[in-house]
Amino acid sequence: MSSRSILTRPGPTRRNVALFLVARGFGAFASQMLDVAMGWHVYATTGSALSLGLVGLAQFLPLLVLLRWSGAAADRFDRRKVSAFAAVGQAAASLAIFLLALFSAPIWTLYPALFALGSARAFSGPANASLLPEIVNHETFPRAVAMSTTVFQAATIAGPALGGLLFAALDVKIFLLCAVLAAGGVPAVLAIVRADGEATRPGFDPAEKSALAGLRYIWSNKIVLGAISLDLFAVLFGGATALLPIYAHDILMVGPLGLGALRAAPAVGAIGVSILLAAIPLRRGAGPKMFLAVAGYALATIVFALSTSFVVSLAAMAALGAFDVVSMVVRQTLVQLATPNEMRGRVSAVNFLFIGASNQLGEFESGVAAALLGPVGAALFGGFGALVVVAAWAALFPQLRKADAIGG
Repeated sequence: MSSRSILTRPGPTRRNVALFLVARGFGAFASQMLDVAMGWHVYATTGSALSLGLVGLAQFLPLLVLLRWSGAAADRFDRRKVSAFAAVGQAAASLAIFLLALFSAPIWTLYPALFALGSARAFSGPANASLLPEIVNHETFPRAVAMSTTVFQAATIAGPALGGLLFAALDVKIFLLCAVLAAGGVPAVLAIVRADGEATRPGFDPAEKSALAGLRYIWSNKIVLGAISLDLFAVLFGGATALLPIYAHDILMVGPLGLGALRAAPAVGAIGVSILLAAIPLRRGAGPKMFLAVAGYALATIVFALSTSFVVSLAAMAALGAFDVVSMVVRQTLVQLATPNEMRGRVSAVNFLFIGASNQLGEFESGVAAALLGPVGAALFGGFGALVVVAAWAALFPQLRKADAIGG
């Protein structure tokens, strides 16, 4: 069954998938626009790499603090309502950021608002990831993941580029637009029809030990543990995204428009691979291909670190996104298909904690490294560090290295 046929099948599947993709697109668009605007605003205001790194830390901490509740909420309550609640929270946090920036509040006041934004995302991630397997069958799920990734990457292409353009034109008013977009996905996700109509999922154990079930499951499944942790540490070291405002401002000197293009470039590479994976799902040789993709991600980071050409930097970032999406599709498919439905929220919460650690905590690591080593030294350190992670994980997780099929 092709990716197109998922959307053309009669009945609720077609409608549900379409609504899910609309909600996914609104949320991704709002997030990407806000992230690029926030990075430029903070660095242009402070000139501090450490302040830029704290933007990532403020958004990562809620993923850790709320781990006990975020995944459990997706397993215990209606996932549509949890997703809608999180979108409203993201809109409220974006509105607070707009007001703080509009009245030139001290930079430190933005961090509590970013913590609130991270809190909303802590609930939306597990709810959305757990909802998708409910609206497609096992056979078509890998294609649905690729389709969702395609929508996300499409928004990620337009979001940063438009974010840079609108920041240059509107300044901090762009944060108000992000709030409107975040709220825009609420009607779509609430319109998704669930088959059982139940708010509480059978078999859910509200005890505290149940909140750690996701961690226990991941630890016991070495292929899933290897896939999630490989992505975690490779992106934690290799992520150059946090350094883009510094590169755009001080090295490439391309302004907020150039920053938007640099932020969009990974999605340009990723969307091509996502479309390919939607049409031709990755089913065989998953493990080796994942290791090769992460190694390619590291090499692209090294090329970006050394580049002083805007064109070369754009190409390196596009390659980085293309390699990253292979790892992302393999990881998400492995986690969701191998996890019982009643545990998907809690397992997804741990998965998103790891993703947040690799992204937001990686931004903090990059900011600290840039303050100590300079931006070029920090990016080089990250790229070579990611290569070391690939070699180490190939030895530590032979099950993942030999993994073959990932879909039904």
